[in-house]
Amino acid sequence: FAPVGTPVYAFADGQIYGAAFHQAAGDYGYTLMTQHQTKDGWLFALYGHLSGVSTAGKTLGQLIKAGEMIGEVGDRHENGGWHPHLHLQLSIMEPSGGCDLPGVVSDEQHAHALTIYPDPRLVLGEIYQGE
Repeated sequence: FAPVGTPVYAFADGQIYGAAFHQAAGDYGYTLMTQHQTKDGWLFALYGHLSGVSTAGKTLGQLIKAGEMIGEVGDRHENGGWHPHLHLQLSIMEPSGGCDLPGVVSDEQHAHALTIYPDPRLVLGEIYQGE
């Protein structure tokens, strides 16, 4: 959770994979997806619940640098109705539905999801106190 307008930065060099507005209540709202080359292949990152300004002017393939501000946390009226926060989700599998990843999965899909959606601490480091 973060205040509206909190800057969101790229965690690594990469490129814009897509930008979208998922307008349904409870969805991601404005979303940006990036892709990053790793030694093991591509890593995709979904940044959800952003402001509309975050996706304006972003183009497919646009290069980004680690530490570059790529967006900002959006308010309820533009982020799917959620309390302002950032949803960061990683995937080692290219999304099949454009600029979208499942935010939750069923109990039956949980084990498989853990194999394709790595823990964000992979790129963020330890983010919880006491770790």
